[in-house]
Amino acid sequence: TSVSPHACPIVRVRPLTCTETRRGDRRVVHSLGDGAVHVSAARHDATFGFSAVFDAGASQEVVFEGSGMRQLVELAIDGFSCTVFAFGQTGSGKTYTLMGPLAQSETQPVSPALMGLMQRSFACLLEQSRSRGSDLALSASYLEIYNEQVRDLLSPGPPCTLPLRWSKTRGFYVENQLSVDFESLEAIVSLLLQGSQRRQTSAHALNRHSSRSHALLTIHIRSRAGHQSITPPMGVLQPSACPSKQGTLCFVDLAGSERVKETGSSGELSVEANSINRSLLALGHCISLLAKPRGKWTHIPYRDSKLTRLLARSLGGSGITLMVACVSPSSRCLSETLSTLHYASRARRVTTRP
Repeated sequence: TSVSPHACPIVRVRPLTCTETRRGDRRVVHSLGDGAVHVSAARHDATFGFSAVFDAGASQEVVFEGSGMRQLVELAIDGFSCTVFAFGQTGSGKTYTLMGPLAQSETQPVSPALMGLMQRSFACLLEQSRSRGSDLALSASYLEIYNEQVRDLLSPGPPCTLPLRWSKTRGFYVENQLSVDFESLEAIVSLLLQGSQRRQTSAHALNRHSSRSHALLTIHIRSRAGHQSITPPMGVLQPSACPSKQGTLCFVDLAGSERVKETGSSGELSVEANSINRSLLALGHCISLLAKPRGKWTHIPYRDSKLTRLLARSLGGSGITLMVACVSPSSRCLSETLSTLHYASRARRVTTRP
């Protein structure tokens, strides 16, 4: 399989909200086509190039098909370690892009047209496993990083804190995390909703449902060809089975970057915001260093945060990564939008060895 060694950043520009329109905010971000996005405002005029740019009119299906997500699912089945992560300012549409509307529940499922990258990927994965006729064992784990603590979102009872370990063979891993087997779309969507409802969220001035934690849902895909069915002639050794392949498909919904002053956060919310911003800063620092030519690398500080430890393999190791930069087109969000686009531009220069 031909695999691009670069991290692949795409950009999604959400529509102006009713609040932004009533306030008279100007639209300062425009898609120029062919992966180019232009930011035009007083003292700021810049054009950025990416793998793809989706403007406010792009449907969830268009984003799924145009992002290369279908190919990423196929690579995960083929045994590669694949990661999708959404980042950007709080309220920029990260969770919507990955999961669809937040109001969904098991009794009121989301409209098929509004399903996010995750549900569409699950459907694609199960469809691929059926069409290939291979014996796939599928399981899922779901974690959040809240105030630098790793918590299991699928284990029964209150979310419990889990230790993060390192080994030479596995790299960084979470000890004792629960992994749940599934065989149907309904089962994995139920796990997604179950975990998401336990995730830490709060309301503030920029977002009524602000994610206060980074969430990582990982699909583990183990394939193994069946045993040889025809009895070989006498004296010929029978191979037990073809070697198994183990791939992963990890979805990372990063908490939004935010300025505490603009959100009106105080007390515990302020502590959460500072924790979020520190981990995002550590992630940005790792990406900046990884974007340098490989010969100029010194030390990549993955240990600076729990988030960078868990994303180490995805960013600079043996993984294949799709990065979804979500931005607001509002003139009021200009500085955060420029920061996100610069962040994604640096990520484009990161190379991995899948």
